[in-house]
Amino acid sequence: MTLATEITEKVKPSGFPHHALEAILRDELMAVAEAEADMNGFALPKDAGVAAVAPVPMDSLVVVEILCSVEDVLGFQPKDATVRTGGYNSVQDALDHMMPRLEKQWQKKQGETV
Repeated sequence: MTLATEITEKVKPSGFPHHALEAILRDELMAVAEAEADMNGFALPKDAGVAAVAPVPMDSLVVVEILCSVEDVLGFQPKDATVRTGGYNSVQDALDHMMPRLEKQWQKKQGETV
């Protein structure tokens, strides 16, 4: 956990399941990145942190498909619009873009002010 994440979570006392959601998405996105790397003939770095920022293009349609993996954690199916049209350049790029959007959707479902 980074200091920024720790501070953000202390400031936002909501029950948003940030850690569980991010862990599931990170695992799913890493699987997509590994498959993409394999299909394109290169290997991702062994270090997970480095692999997460490795430049591996991920198609938006593929990323939309993995959104169903977080339905149980969120309690609803996220909107397809959570994913950026055109996809992402790395796992971290995808997480940085999707996590705030998922949190806003969760807050709206919980009746919290967004």
